Amino acid sequence: MTTVTTRTVEYPADGLTMIGHLALPAGVDRRPAVLVGPEGPGLNDFQRRRADALAELGYVALAFDINGGRWFTDPEEMLAHTTPLLADPDRMRGIGHAALDVLRAEPRTDPDRIAAIGYGTGGAIALELGRDGVDLRAIGTVNALTTGRPGEAARIRCPVWAGVGSEDPIMPPAQRDAFTAEMQTAGVDWRLVVYGGALHAFHHPPVDHTVRPGVGYHARHAERAWRDIVNLLAENLPVTE
Repeated sequence: MTTVTTRTVEYPADGLTMIGHLALPAGVDRRPAVLVGPEGPGLNDFQRRRADALAELGYVALAFDINGGRWFTDPEEMLAHTTPLLADPDRMRGIGHAALDVLRAEPRTDPDRIAAIGYGTGGAIALELGRDGVDLRAIGTVNALTTGRPGEAARIRCPVWAGVGSEDPIMPPAQRDAFTAEMQTAGVDWRLVVYGGALHAFHHPPVDHTVRPGVGYHARHAERAWRDIVNLLAENLPVTE
């Protein structure tokens, strides 16, 4: 197994002190890098392990924070924090750019070869970086079919892959249609994968607190979605180039 080095990184964003998780592959050379964005409750060990898995594949990976180190266990408290954030593209971009600056400042990072992936709110932030014209090699999202301000998707400069559960009540067919229409109108190289029978947050293993209706884990589709993201990176951001 590849030796992975990890460390906690603190940085300011959105008026908070964010606590991210940086994972580095073995070696000393520069490598392509990936931002990993968490869902609304915050950064936890799930995304930290995703960053570690990407480092094992040879990427520099930063699992970034969106809640100032907090993990919201109360769904209502989480919604009170994330709903205004999701309605404010500039705030999302600020959080994304702060994390991107940390990733670019890492000496192991090749600053010209960066991708962004994200789940839920973190995926929305990845998309907003694209709509802000950031030079990314790929954007991959799960449960994040958010639309942006009119016309700004034309600034996306890389392929976009999106995954969603067919039974996700938070990302229903109308939301899928709006997202794909935006991508198509903007001329983006986009793909949407609908995972049959899956609910919202189908990718995330069960946690020990009450969740909202329509949220549930689907182990088989979670594995498939991760494989799809790895393939997206392999196609657009190969470790050796």
